[in-house]
Amino acid sequence: MSNNRLVGTSLRIITLSLWMLLGGFSVNTASAYMELDLGNAGLEETRETEEIAPGVNYTHFERGHTSDVYTVQIALMETKNESKDLVKRLKADGYKAYVTKIKDNKYNDIETHHIAYLVRVGEFEDIGSAQELEAELEKDGYTSASTLFTAFDGTRTDGPWAVNILEVDPDVFDGTVTSALAQGKVQGKERVTEISERTGALAAINGGYFVVGSRDGTPGDLAGASVINGELVSESVSDRTSLVFSDSGADIAEVETELMVEASDGASIPLDGINRKPGLIRSCGGTGDDVPTEAPRHDVTCTDDSELILFKPIFGDETPAGEGLEVVLDSDGEIWEVRNQGGHIPVDGAVLAATGSHADWLRQHAQPGAKLNVEESLLVDGEESAGEAINSIVNGGPRLIENGELAISAADEGFYWSTDFLYNFAIKRHPRTLAGIKENGNLLFVTVDGRADNSIGVNFLESAKLMKSLGAVVAMNLDGGGSSTMAVGGELVNQPSDASGERPVGDAIVILPE
Repeated sequence: MSNNRLVGTSLRIITLSLWMLLGGFSVNTASAYMELDLGNAGLEETRETEEIAPGVNYTHFERGHTSDVYTVQIALMETKNESKDLVKRLKADGYKAYVTKIKDNKYNDIETHHIAYLVRVGEFEDIGSAQELEAELEKDGYTSASTLFTAFDGTRTDGPWAVNILEVDPDVFDGTVTSALAQGKVQGKERVTEISERTGALAAINGGYFVVGSRDGTPGDLAGASVINGELVSESVSDRTSLVFSDSGADIAEVETELMVEASDGASIPLDGINRKPGLIRSCGGTGDDVPTEAPRHDVTCTDDSELILFKPIFGDETPAGEGLEVVLDSDGEIWEVRNQGGHIPVDGAVLAATGSHADWLRQHAQPGAKLNVEESLLVDGEESAGEAINSIVNGGPRLIENGELAISAADEGFYWSTDFLYNFAIKRHPRTLAGIKENGNLLFVTVDGRADNSIGVNFLESAKLMKSLGAVVAMNLDGGGSSTMAVGGELVNQPSDASGERPVGDAIVILPE
């Protein structure tokens, strides 16, 4: 592969197959892993490992082979009877239809056993034959028909997979692992390779979920808890799993923000968010009267017509324009100015923007010369954390491994708000970016390419199994899909799935030299 660039001096290539299962493989170095738990045991597997700095290793895996077919999917049904009725109709029209069952796994926090029934027609070795059948079905009124490669659907497969791993031994590595904001501010996005080059990183991967388009808020705004250089720059999505870097090391934990504004006259009001457009809550999980829910709901933008949002200088030069009210604060919280929404953010102050009843509260309690105190608290696994001890936080979810055991919190973290979404996001295979911590404290950062001939991607269950086979005792999912990117030495080493190439993202995890 042309994108398989390795930096360093010590190259090791190992081909793994059935002989490994018979005891032929036994290496105890930090970067030597057991067979990857992807597909059937004993699949052909190659790996290339390189030390890019003392305590930092990069490994590239190629595993498995193509063993799937093309089919035409007609519909996803939630009940067995619905799928049977559709199959009968298709057969009456002369099509040989069949049903593929999608089942839950015991590691998900989901009670349903049969999640979905996929109604399909045909199995073909080549995509052209499937597309011809798709066209016929559409002419007969089955307008939802679509050609699908079965390797992507979450059923059993032999791959193939391309996996990239960065492992950091904090006892040996003299540098820093932290997060970096795209372009150094909330507004805007940046490619991982650009972030890596700008920060002088040895290596980098994409970080947390973020707002892509303006209809969902401010592009680049991180959709979940984020701390950059000790500063809270984004509120949490409920108490979703996040990657935490503190003075005591790295951790994967539930992170929740508690935010409040108190006026000098003693009145107080909850603060809804930080550095985002008022009224738009990406992936929901907020506070107040959010519609349709205050529970996390991934890739859904909830709304609220009455909010109070804090804008810090790290957001950018100006707050978003709108119909609300704003107060401009100096570094001590004293009110400089009361104005309409949309204006300059002072470099040594902040702006509180309010809509609806929250704007009425500001009019009553925020007069020039008075003070407003903003209180920010971080709860890490339910316990309040001293803010100065946390250097950075990267949002994500769901958790994949806890205490060394597979434990996928898909429902709790908002990935099961509909059967269709759960299937398409969590059970189908996609490119993924994963983070984990081994028992010895080593950090694992992993990308799995997907939606391509050379790598089909993984689902939540495969992600968890993969991380456990790499030695993780705790692991989580980060932003994936077209965002999944890894750079080593400033150069791209994986194959992003977007047709346009590497996608600009909201933040990245960077491995910085001393």
